[in-house]
Amino acid sequence: QVQFVESGGGLVQPGGSLRLSCAVSGSIFSIYAMGWYRQAPGKQRELVATITGGGVTTSAGSVKGRFTISRDSAKNTVFLQMNSLKPEDTGVYYCNVAFAVPFAWGQGTQVTVSS
Repeated sequence: QVQFVESGGGLVQPGGSLRLSCAVSGSIFSIYAMGWYRQAPGKQRELVATITGGGVTTSAGSVKGRFTISRDSAKNTVFLQMNSLKPEDTGVYYCNVAFAVPFAWGQGTQVTVSS
């Protein structure tokens, strides 16, 4: 059974940083590219960043240069380093596979950027 457990969110001031983690269970980590997604209040879930098994990354224009995705294959964990946070980065952050039909979503981790 595939499960995603996200952690690391919290309340941070504009300009601050957070590092999100996603523990992935199930034998998919070596097969799929992984992605971080976010859902802001009242908006649809959007893809924020992706990383392939070979380490090739992409990021949405709104976070480019501020967010960095990485993965630790030995620990089946995906990370999202978020710097220079803005209020518009507020939302629930999820991880799931990328470039494929997503598996069941985890609970996500709340990120709130506010002064």
